[in-house]
Amino acid sequence: MKTPEKQAARAATLADPRWAAVQARDAHADGSFFYSVRSTGVYCRPSCAARAARPENVAFHATAADAERAGFRPCRRCRPDQPSLAEQQAAMVTAACRLIEQAETVPTLEQLAQPSGLSPFHFHRVFKAVAGVTPKQYATAHRNRRVRSGLERSHTVTEAIFDAGYNASSRFYETANEVLGMTPSRYRAGGADSEIRFAIGACSLGAILVAQSARGVCAILLGDDPDALARELQDRFPRARLIGGDRDYERLVAQVVGFVEAPALGLDLPLDVRGTAFQQRVWQALREIPVGSTASYSEIARRIGAPKASRAVAQACAGNMLAVAIPCHRVVRNDGDLSGYRWGVPRKRALLEREAQA
Repeated sequence: MKTPEKQAARAATLADPRWAAVQARDAHADGSFFYSVRSTGVYCRPSCAARAARPENVAFHATAADAERAGFRPCRRCRPDQPSLAEQQAAMVTAACRLIEQAETVPTLEQLAQPSGLSPFHFHRVFKAVAGVTPKQYATAHRNRRVRSGLERSHTVTEAIFDAGYNASSRFYETANEVLGMTPSRYRAGGADSEIRFAIGACSLGAILVAQSARGVCAILLGDDPDALARELQDRFPRARLIGGDRDYERLVAQVVGFVEAPALGLDLPLDVRGTAFQQRVWQALREIPVGSTASYSEIARRIGAPKASRAVAQACAGNMLAVAIPCHRVVRNDGDLSGYRWGVPRKRALLEREAQA
């Protein structure tokens, strides 16, 4: 029969939300706390695969040092005094990213995997799970960043392309429009000579700006100040020719406003979507969330094959320039909280309420 002290200890453990993480062996909780077991004298990570302890024998600690000061020794199975598997993998992927960034030519998968001691196949899986993209996609994105940076300071386009690590300019020109949204020479000139039509209208959420390049709609911005929206567009395309939309173009704005007010109408527009490989994958996943539904950041991370990249998914949502067309407002926290939104949480709430009624 349990003593009153044990019964009280059991009740306290069962009432602690950390106990649920221990029972689930939740690896996501690793590092946030540790737990000790009086009957064995050891302390563990929440994800430890050892036999479940009795609640009355469990105590929780903020750090491993706290557990050791309380007289407990580290578990030999989960090794809580050592970096967790997630931390080890993050460090391994970070080192590989630095190697990619510092190399003159893109390292092979075998070269990237060698320092970790993993097979190329296993390394590839770990890299994608941690970074959200494959090593090749990361290398391509880094090379594209170098091109964009080089075009702003190099004397010639060719110099920027080769300095970024391309072996032949033809390989870059094959994807230049997708990477830059325009030709390299125009990008180097800050978008000079490229035309972007735009118009600013009003909707129940405030001011709305819709801009379109030759490829499609490149910006849908929401806000309170129409002038601020125009300045934001100018900052994004500093030397493009911004042309106020005519009556025909204003029909496009009306179409977007119509969708904001009545989501059931749908929105089918050609889009000029510019972003990294990871952002593109996130934004595509957002477009697949049905009207009236939501998904959490962790759900989106799992859908794109990067279950550990929830924070990167949130950053990709924040980088979205196409409000409602790429519905980042449909992404919420795991507990259903609306969290942040580039154009303000009240607008996010209003959009979701309208879509729920559509």
